[in-house]
Amino acid sequence: MYFKWKNLGLIFDLDSLDDIPDWHVSHAQAPNVVDMGEFVRVYFCGRPAPDDSGNFVSRGMYADVIPGSTFRILKIGQSPILELGELGEFDEFGTYPISVIKQSGRFLAYYGGWSRPKAVPFDVALGLATSEDGERFTKHGNGPILSASPDEPFVITSPKIRYFDGRFVLTYTAGVRWFEYEGRKEIIYRNRIAFSDDGVSWTRLGREIIQTKLGKDEAQACPDIYFCNGEYHMFFCYRSSINFRDDPKFSYKLGYAKSVDLMTWERDDGNSVFVESQENWDSEMQAYPNVFDFKGKTYMVYLGNGTGLLGFGAAIRVDGHE
Repeated sequence: MYFKWKNLGLIFDLDSLDDIPDWHVSHAQAPNVVDMGEFVRVYFCGRPAPDDSGNFVSRGMYADVIPGSTFRILKIGQSPILELGELGEFDEFGTYPISVIKQSGRFLAYYGGWSRPKAVPFDVALGLATSEDGERFTKHGNGPILSASPDEPFVITSPKIRYFDGRFVLTYTAGVRWFEYEGRKEIIYRNRIAFSDDGVSWTRLGREIIQTKLGKDEAQACPDIYFCNGEYHMFFCYRSSINFRDDPKFSYKLGYAKSVDLMTWERDDGNSVFVESQENWDSEMQAYPNVFDFKGKTYMVYLGNGTGLLGFGAAIRVDGHE
């Protein structure tokens, strides 16, 4: 199957929106869509002002949107959807990214909880929260449901939740190794997958699922699965492990792979043709994709330059689906 995308531009532009809550001072990261019937709810993460030491946290929020050739924003939630963790808990310093699914009449949110260890800049594990209305979520517990293990000893992050054939499917990113480059500690991470009958207890496949394109130092993130015509299609992003913040050649680009069984994946980035808009907001990177259907059309929301610094954008599938 072949995917061709028409870029719709920056559809959630932080500089032009009037209804941004006062606490939200920058970024709109990792968009994730839930179909609400006559509109979609886009969950994403924003940043309050930094603390006295210059450290940021990330908070989950949402916007109700009607997709189309333009995206009409109906409402922006004014409060974070989820509280930060208490002292010493795994999500004390941020809830990012967040992926939400509506299943059996309730909303389930899988999120990265951030902590600040001493030896490296951060650690992340995955938590679960639930909601009846999709606006305010309650944590499943004070600890993570998926965290470091003997086979995945570092950062566990970038969750994307789906439900296929009676079971939950969670794609995520696991750290491979930390290293130091020009005085800065960096991490390489790769895409992984896990399965669950109840959404709480998970069986991990226990290996990397996507071949690398850039070699052993390729970092992968945000593996989102879209099912169509009997196949599973994974859209994700990848980058170099060094110089990715300053040089667009090494920054995030979108990747693609497909599978018939969710276990074995064939990477073929050329089967998903995506052209950046060449505008200032996504000329340097495209990252954190989420693909969804709405009223017979297929869309992708994603991040541009600065990993969502200006907001998030969208594209529409046009190979016979526009």
